[in-house]
Amino acid sequence: MRYLAQQVKINDQIIEGPLQFNTLGEIVSRVVNFFLIPISGVILLLVFIWAGYDFMTSEGNPEKIKSAQAKITSGIIGIVLLVLAFLIVKVVELILGIRTGIF
Repeated sequence: MRYLAQQVKINDQIIEGPLQFNTLGEIVSRVVNFFLIPISGVILLLVFIWAGYDFMTSEGNPEKIKSAQAKITSGIIGIVLLVLAFLIVKVVELILGIRTGIF
C-alpha cells in the first residue's frame, strides 16, 4: 500500500507525509467519526424539521398527519441506528487496537 505511505525515501532523502495515520483502519475510523456520523446527524435533524413542518401544516388532514408521524418514526429509528453504528465502530476499533477507548 504505497498510496498510504507516510514516509517516502527518494535518493536517500526521507519525505514525511502530513497525514496522521498509517493503516487503512485508521482512515476508515476517521472518515466515519469526522464525516459520516455528523452528516447523518444533520440529515436526521432535517428529517425532524420536515416532519414538524408537515405536522403543523396538516390542518387536521389525517393523511398528512400519518405522513408526518411516519417521518418522525423514521427519524427516531435513524437516531437509534446511528448510535448503534457509532458504538459498533468504537467496539471494533477497541478490538483491533486502533483506538484505546470507547469515546
